[in-house]
Amino acid sequence: MEVQGKVKMIGETQTFGSNGFRKREIVVTTEEQYPQHIMVEFVQDKCDLLNPFQVGHDVKISINLRGREWVNPQGETKYFNSIQGWRIESLQPAAPSGGAPAAVPPADAFEPATNITQDEHDDLPF
Repeated sequence: MEVQGKVKMIGETQTFGSNGFRKREIVVTTEEQYPQHIMVEFVQDKCDLLNPFQVGHDVKISINLRGREWVNPQGETKYFNSIQGWRIESLQPAAPSGGAPAAVPPADAFEPATNITQDEHDDLPF
């Protein structure tokens, strides 16, 4: 399953217990008629996948739905659901290394080559 939207919030990595369990949360806002704010958690080594992303980025997150059953001290059974991410991809258009979009001149801005003859040696391998 996947969730797609714009990053609204990225939390800090949290560590729990003596075993060092790690969790990091991200909230994405879907882009549909009724936008939803979906919280997805990344756990353990997947927490670091969020490092390159910032608020405002458009992303696609691959998720698993998780469900747990818990019996409280009074004997009542409770159920909890979570959305767990395992991959995140940027949907941002790739920018050139300079950061600004590359300006590509129109094709008619180039002069046609005039010094080409059929007799010249062609060293291309195909």
